[in-house]
Amino acid sequence: MAGKAGKKASDGRLPKKIYERELLRLQAELVKVQEWVRVEGARVVIVFEGRDAAGKGSTIKRVTEFLNPRVARIAALPAPTERQRTQWYFQRYVEHLPAAGEIVLFDRSWYNRAGVERVMGFCSSQEYSRFLHQCPIFERLLVEDGVLLRKYWFSVSDNEQERRFRSRLEDPMRQWKLSPMDLESISRWEDYSRAKDEMFVHTDIPEAPWHVVESEDKRSARINMIAHLLSTVPYYEVQRPPLALPPRPPSKGYERTPREMQTLVPDRAAGLIKESRG
Repeated sequence: MAGKAGKKASDGRLPKKIYERELLRLQAELVKVQEWVRVEGARVVIVFEGRDAAGKGSTIKRVTEFLNPRVARIAALPAPTERQRTQWYFQRYVEHLPAAGEIVLFDRSWYNRAGVERVMGFCSSQEYSRFLHQCPIFERLLVEDGVLLRKYWFSVSDNEQERRFRSRLEDPMRQWKLSPMDLESISRWEDYSRAKDEMFVHTDIPEAPWHVVESEDKRSARINMIAHLLSTVPYYEVQRPPLALPPRPPSKGYERTPREMQTLVPDRAAGLIKESRG
């Protein structure tokens, strides 16, 4: 066991036991952040961007794993409708911004225009230029209004991205994660790189800087991203009132409806137990 852990550490990958222990500690701190956000009425926006298969989705899962979905929600918007295409570009994203006491995690965001739309020709040059001009203004308005805006770019090499794509192709449980658009990113690697560099030039602003997460090792990427997020939020531990289970009151004569009068779900588990016993 020690040999395996040592091997992972030597090739730069975070050993599983260390990762799981630290992840759980960080997730406990995220629960404290959630309570702070709720009590203080804070508004938090976290933008997740980066290459396809860079590990954004799996990191979002770890961030939200123990959080209350009424406080922390994920915004993963589909392609815009015909009506939305005629609106101000940022309009449909504004609808998903948090109210007081909420955290919103954008799994992809308004930066679609600077990435896939730019590279794949889904927007005009005028629309693209207008985005680069308006985006810093839009984000400054959010920050000036008190929104805590954090932007993370997940960076992965072309070789590692291809390896992850191949892994998904061979896994029927994860093939849904791949689309023709994802595979197109392999042949357009340099185009996406240039688009990302230009995006950073215009939108890496002091009020809302980009934070780059190296994600060759997904475990390290998750730990690093969450640890950084925690370091940027001025939260404190909210003291919750002590809770105790009340005593169960004496029966008032209620009798449960007979099971045979209800439609029960078939007991598949019992069948598995029987099969295991041979």
